[in-house]
Amino acid sequence: MKLLQNNLKKIVLFILILCISCDEKKDIIIQKVKTTKKDLKKNNLENEFRLSDDNVMEFFLNYDKNHKENKVRIFTDYGEIDILLFENTKFHRSNFIYLTKKNYFQNTQFYRVINNFIIQAGNSDNRKISQKRKKIGRYLLPNDLNKGHTHKRGMVSMPSSLVDNPYKMASPFEFFIVQKKNGAHHLDGDYTVFGKVIKGMDTVDKIASSPTDNRDWPIDNVYIKKVEIIE
Repeated sequence: MKLLQNNLKKIVLFILILCISCDEKKDIIIQKVKTTKKDLKKNNLENEFRLSDDNVMEFFLNYDKNHKENKVRIFTDYGEIDILLFENTKFHRSNFIYLTKKNYFQNTQFYRVINNFIIQAGNSDNRKISQKRKKIGRYLLPNDLNKGHTHKRGMVSMPSSLVDNPYKMASPFEFFIVQKKNGAHHLDGDYTVFGKVIKGMDTVDKIASSPTDNRDWPIDNVYIKKVEIIE
């Protein structure tokens, strides 16, 4: 009788342990499901987010607080160009860093090249680039004028939008580098200078000397292979 009671106790204990183990596994599975759903929701929100004229100022003011990188390297068919982005042009600096992290510039082109003036980049006739823009959003950047920067040789600036634009808001996906030896100071006050070339002006000069068609587009396309943050 005593032996039977002991065996019954062992059986009951085994069942209890088995139940506890099952409950623990169930809790782990539920937690994993919850975590997966949370991650999926976060990813979906990030993928669904679009910049617009309504949210761009608040977004980049906040982005500026947490993303202080200010040096990038542009890899081109002709060599590399290192650029220092100015801290006091926060909208433009943050925008360039944001687009760099989004890999926007990869496979864009220097689509407007005028020797002894400027080389302009960030656009393409490739449909994939248009799709990238659509995913990022449609917006203009508030100007960062009157920050003490002028269009000297090697300065990086941003063109204004072609739409009716009394406030000289900038087209955020494109930029140009002043190649002219004496600068392009007739552009001062109309376009925001937000960086300068600190290495690679020889590459800028090579691109500027590329033969172009009647629209100033290089006959042999000059691609940006990628842009990387270096500091």
